Amino acid sequence: MGLKWHKTMLSMIQQRQDKKVALAVDTSTNEAPSLLINNIVKLFEQLKPDTILVQADFKIRSISPVKSDTIKYYTHGKSSYTLVLEWAKEENIDTLFYITDVTGFFSEEMDKVDFELFWLVPGAILPRVPFGKAIKVA
Repeated sequence: MGLKWHKTMLSMIQQRQDKKVALAVDTSTNEAPSLLINNIVKLFEQLKPDTILVQADFKIRSISPVKSDTIKYYTHGKSSYTLVLEWAKEENIDTLFYITDVTGFFSEEMDKVDFELFWLVPGAILPRVPFGKAIKVA
């Protein structure tokens, strides 16, 4: 586990103890690095147990209290971020962390979000994101 991103995540979660935080996981592919993702989910579980875990691909699969080892991956590879981003807005989420390779679909109508958004990208390449901030977690 790369310690640099690990330290970054630790402090980011700790700085948001009094915020309403959600963690979304892109479940569209079973080629996702599930061990790494589980380690990230575990950090939230340990440091901020009131984090809401959202599992989603082209639709929201589940919304639950954060718990590692509960993520179910699919093989279709299709993912859209719109529903999760709309959900976060409706739920007045302060900070959304989204674990994804950012190959999913963004709605054209959405050009910004009114909450803090971090894309946690497992992999060597850090893609461009239309809004929010991308952070490499590998």
